[in-house]
Amino acid sequence: MTTSVYEISLVELAIAFIPILPLFYFYLRWQLGVTKLAYGLARMLVQLLLIGYLLTFIFETDNWGVIVAVLTVMLIASSWISLGEVAEHRMALLKCAFISILVGGGITLLIITQGVVSLEPWYQPRYMIPLAGMIFANSMNTVSLASERMYSSIQLGSGYEDAKAQAFRAAMIPVTNGLLAVGLVSLPGMMTGQILSGVSPLIAARYQIMVMCMITGSAGLSVVIFLSMLKHYRWQTVTGLTNRDQGDR
Repeated sequence: MTTSVYEISLVELAIAFIPILPLFYFYLRWQLGVTKLAYGLARMLVQLLLIGYLLTFIFETDNWGVIVAVLTVMLIASSWISLGEVAEHRMALLKCAFISILVGGGITLLIITQGVVSLEPWYQPRYMIPLAGMIFANSMNTVSLASERMYSSIQLGSGYEDAKAQAFRAAMIPVTNGLLAVGLVSLPGMMTGQILSGVSPLIAARYQIMVMCMITGSAGLSVVIFLSMLKHYRWQTVTGLTNRDQGDR
């Protein structure tokens, strides 16, 4: 089985934007404003082009310190972005988000890289960086969903325990939906990429099973840690929890 990958030219890459063009029309017609969509596309384009050059350098490095620095930046960025839905309380909750993603995602990353794929050396960047990116991104998303639902529930008068259960359930919906849909509705990114590059579908399926396990584990652990920390970390200050709600704890 060939392992060559079709190289997309810049002209061919430009064609990929064609399906997006009609969206600008509907944004304008429905008076939604196209600024956010245009900004998102421009930022995506710049970020991915830059990361392509950066990863070329990182993949060639043999310095574990560089890899640790990159992972640290990824952790800080994911923690900050995860609190976008409760931005007015971001600084108060940042420590909770960072610790939850660090522990939940870090434990999962350690198990996958050292127990499943057995990296040698342990920091091998070609595996470590992409796997860490998937893990931290999914932990970030679940923490983001949990923080928004937790805050909304408390503001509506729910007690801590009820709000925590609602937040956990809501945060895990995308994860559980992904488990149900994979292989039936969709072929996820890693599996699709490996198949396109010529890897056997059977091997690609094994990698995707690994990915689904690490996504589910890291996301679930991160959100559990995050929600548990909120009970004791500046909860009254952050959410305006009333005395009645404290009694529900």
